[in-house]
This record gives sequence, C-alpha cells and structure tokens, in this order.
Amino acid sequence: MSPPRRLAVLCSHLRPDGPAPSAGEQSEAAVASAVSTSTCASGGGAAAGGDGGGDGDSAGCVFCRIISGEAPAYKVYEDDVCLCILDSHPLAPGHSLIIPKHHFPSLEATPPPVVAAMCSKVPFLSNAIMKATECDSFNLVVNNGAAAGQVIFHTHFHIIPRRSGDKLWPTEVTSFRRRSIEPNETSGLVSCIKEQLCSTLEGCKTEASSLLKEP
Repeated sequence: MSPPRRLAVLCSHLRPDGPAPSAGEQSEAAVASAVSTSTCASGGGAAAGGDGGGDGDSAGCVFCRIISGEAPAYKVYEDDVCLCILDSHPLAPGHSLIIPKHHFPSLEATPPPVVAAMCSKVPFLSNAIMKATECDSFNLVVNNGAAAGQVIFHTHFHIIPRRSGDKLWPTEVTSFRRRSIEPNETSGLVSCIKEQLCSTLEGCKTEASSLLKEP
C-alpha cells in the first residue's frame, strides 16, 4: 500500500462520518493542508529546548513549527490539546506521534491534564492506525531525556504498529539479559522512590495552598 493510500485509509478510520480523501488528493494536499495553523504557545508552562536539545524558547522546535503551520507534516488527528502526525522517519508504516500543542520539553514538565488528554487519545488513534496498517499490535513509546533517546525536546508519544516477526527491536532478535531483582538493594530503592514521591506531593500541596490564599 502506497504512503498516500495508507494515509487515506487512516483518515477514513479517524473520520468515519466523511469520505476518505483519494490517494491523489492526499498527495497533492499533503504539504498545503495536512498541517494545523493553530498557535503553539511558547510560554506553555516551561522553558523550551529546540529540536537539537539546547536551551532556549520554542521558536527552534520543529513540532512548534508544525503546529503553527510553518513546517509541513502529515496530520491525522487534531483537537484543542494535541495533534497526531506521521513520523517523518518511521520505524514501521503508520508510525505516528502524539504531541501537545503547547511546548513542554519533557514529560515531567508537562502538566498532568495535558498528559491525560494525550493518553486518552491512544486507544482511539492506535485502533485506527492498526486497522489502516493491517496490524494487530503496537508499541507506545516515550523517549524522555537525551539518555533515553529523546531528540526533539517537545513532549511526544510514539505509536508504532507491530507485526509478528518484524524484529523491530534488537532485543527481539537476540535475547536480552535480565537479572533477578535483589531484595537487599531493592528495598532501599523503593524507600528512596517513596521519599521522592512524598516530597513531590508535599510540594504540590504547598503550591496549591498558596494559590488558594492569593486574592
């Protein structure tokens, strides 16, 4: 199935109430109309890093440029909070990205309501993508931070359609060694995580309390 035809099928699953665009129409309109012209707020809650990962505002972020309509992309879904586009260098046909319309450089910098809105679209979008690519499985991946493989520092989720035997990940070709959990070192780790959670929750409560007291 050609990329324009695959995108047309994908659109038919996402918008069942209307006819899917033809392959020719989709190909011609790909650059002109596949991109939202909505505003990506540079002050969306966190100072940005550009797509190269450096410090700065969202002006250099390729996702912000796509959202503002300054850069082309194959858009498959859009609402008030997020956008779903096809990855320009897919690991598999239908590899898509869910990105928030406001710029947040990392998952921990993204407000919980935004993360919740993005997550709520995963079943809907993944189902359409799997049908369009004739797959029955997918990976949901978040590369958060440079060491984890994040290249564009604007929060995003990957939806990657999978087929049995596609051997997409190296760990599926050669067995990945996993050692058993060690009780002694693990108990300390659990305690440390709980302490971090408690301090974070206390900080949130303090911040919320101060906001409520403001006139």
